[in-house]
Amino acid sequence: MKLRSIELEVPDRESAVRFFRDTWGLLETGERNGISYLRGTEDIPYVVSVAQASEPAVAAITFCGSKPELARIRKRAAAAGAPLGPLRGFDEPGGGSGYLVEGPEGHVFRFVTERKRVKKLRPDRDRPLQVTHVVLNARDREACTRFAVEVLGFRLSDRTGFMDFVRCDRVHHAIAYAQSDNSLLNHIAFEMTDIDAVMRGIGRMKDAGMATFWGPGRHGPGNNVFAYFVAPFGAAVEYTSEVQRVGSSYKTGKPEDWKWPPNRNDHWGVSARNADAISRAERKFRFRPLAA
Repeated sequence: MKLRSIELEVPDRESAVRFFRDTWGLLETGERNGISYLRGTEDIPYVVSVAQASEPAVAAITFCGSKPELARIRKRAAAAGAPLGPLRGFDEPGGGSGYLVEGPEGHVFRFVTERKRVKKLRPDRDRPLQVTHVVLNARDREACTRFAVEVLGFRLSDRTGFMDFVRCDRVHHAIAYAQSDNSLLNHIAFEMTDIDAVMRGIGRMKDAGMATFWGPGRHGPGNNVFAYFVAPFGAAVEYTSEVQRVGSSYKTGKPEDWKWPPNRNDHWGVSARNADAISRAERKFRFRPLAA
């Protein structure tokens, strides 16, 4: 199982596509049925889709896996009473078939089997490799984490005082749940080739008039380098690198394992967080209900 893409809806699709392509560094890979698709340099058909809509929303977070994996998840979801979409094919880069499932707080996940991969491109420090994780706000993160583990089959990597990190492969986390008063999108993280690529991205965003609202820094759980921004369409987006890869023997961290000295919230402690910008960005994108 692997995190593949996030499916976004925005009021101004063309503007969002321009940002992802011209500033953020993704590559356009076509348009179908009024939806634009963009990819990174890994062998993934696309990592972001952008559709026109009246309000900002997330249609789904998409994972790809084998038919047996999808069948097992669907069986567990049905047994748990989770809302399930029909099995169907998808007309999009990579093709394939699958279904959508809704979590306990309305987060929508899509599981697909891809028919066709794409050629991996040469690594480029000015372009993301892929989407490496999506963080979600949750009123009851324990219930959401339990759903991810027991129904989706993910594994808990670490737990801090306010976040749970779950993985679907060796990447430290594909999804993280942040304790909140809402169940909206928190942020989308794009993996870069290395620290230099993250720093180059910070400079590129600065040239475009967009300063970081947190970063550069290095997280505790996942040990990844980070820099966060607010995209022109309102979502929080992250450049990251050196995301930790873990195995089955990885010991799940507890809140007491992740405590910082006073006035510090990451390993480096060189940048402050813009709390106002964070709060606004984390309240922008709702999830479109499965029945919609």
